[in-house]
Amino acid sequence: MMSNLFSIFDPSTNLFNLSMNWVSTILGVMFIPYSFWLMPNRHYFMWNFILTKLHNEFKTLLKNNYFKGSTFIFISLFSFIMFNNFLGLFPYIFTSTSHLTLSLSISLPLWLSFMLYGWINNYQHMFSHMIPQGTPAILMPFMVLIETISNIIRPGTLAVRLTANMIAGHLLMTLLSSTSSNISFYMIMFLILIQVLLLILESAVAMIQSYVIAILSTLYSSEVN
Repeated sequence: MMSNLFSIFDPSTNLFNLSMNWVSTILGVMFIPYSFWLMPNRHYFMWNFILTKLHNEFKTLLKNNYFKGSTFIFISLFSFIMFNNFLGLFPYIFTSTSHLTLSLSISLPLWLSFMLYGWINNYQHMFSHMIPQGTPAILMPFMVLIETISNIIRPGTLAVRLTANMIAGHLLMTLLSSTSSNISFYMIMFLILIQVLLLILESAVAMIQSYVIAILSTLYSSEVN
């Protein structure tokens, strides 16, 4: 029995006194040779189509900041987050993206690199970005304060958005499944149907959240130049 509702997210799997939960984060490496050693199939063409569409979209968002290979950072970010989101939907697999440890480790270095690059190489643009065009002189100090705060909390909002969305769906599925031992057979059948629909919803959330994180990171990078 769970001592805490959030205990389903605790890293608790041990093998030879080693925590094996975070191994799920790097399982994607096992699937990389798949596209190189096997004949191209529908799965390969579909994934290649998605990456091409993302490349074109990120290239448009980056505008003047685009150079060869710059979109690969955000495509890799999208692929990594989506893989870990999907992996967490399988039974007995640890959801690493439901922890701020991982999501902050992704968003904070990205944000810091964008800010350092912008303030070192293009500080005039960074200063002008703090005051929207047409702002009255009396409101300028408040606008600078508001823009500074909104800029500082960006990595936190990126991390919390991903973590909260992953936790919410998993908690709802856990709460519904924990009631199955005290209900009738017909209610269990109805509960299974609800769980299947929730699983489809969580699959959509896994894709949408990885896309949102990648798009927002691209937009943040396009603002520094």
